[in-house]
Amino acid sequence: MQTVIKAYNQAGDEVGVKATEGGILVVMSQKVLWTAKGYGYQAMSTAGIAALVVRPSDTAEFTLFNDESGGGKHYVIERVMVHQLVSGAAQNFFQLWLCSHPVGMTKPTNDITVRNSTSGKAAGGSLAIVDVGATVVDNGWFPWGVAGETEEAGVLPGGGICADIDGRIIVPPQGGLSAAILSGDVNTDCTIGMHWYEVPESELAVA
Repeated sequence: MQTVIKAYNQAGDEVGVKATEGGILVVMSQKVLWTAKGYGYQAMSTAGIAALVVRPSDTAEFTLFNDESGGGKHYVIERVMVHQLVSGAAQNFFQLWLCSHPVGMTKPTNDITVRNSTSGKAAGGSLAIVDVGATVVDNGWFPWGVAGETEEAGVLPGGGICADIDGRIIVPPQGGLSAAILSGDVNTDCTIGMHWYEVPESELAVA
């Protein structure tokens, strides 16, 4: 006896369910679909940013701002990455901290203009603003990911952090997300980047 399986999307429309010839249902990750639709972007600083030796407050080392208007796309954060470029003479550790800014934050300067697509599209087509060294409101900083370890010989690059956010932070239109690096050595210089999906509000079922 044949059985028909039906599935419905968030809009209530019926969508097809695919299977292999052997009858194995194919389940595709939502983020793979977002990538295929061209929603994925990445941006990263290129110059070294000096790590902080105290808890961050009103100065962010890297800020992603969603310049969409109300009802526009939401930025679903996939990961935040850090690469240690220069370290002091001794082995040291460094940690990534993030701060989510609510709707209505002051729009920062667009210091980094390239938005690299994660689906092979031309680098562009995003309303995102990326700032290095923005003055921000301290809306609450929290550590994310596992601490990185610098190059123990000093000076050389090598250490890194990749914090998998996996959608647990979403930046709404006119909101933002800032990043900072804390270290036991002010001579630790890093570059910071973010990977996100620009998802229409309707696909997130956002009220």
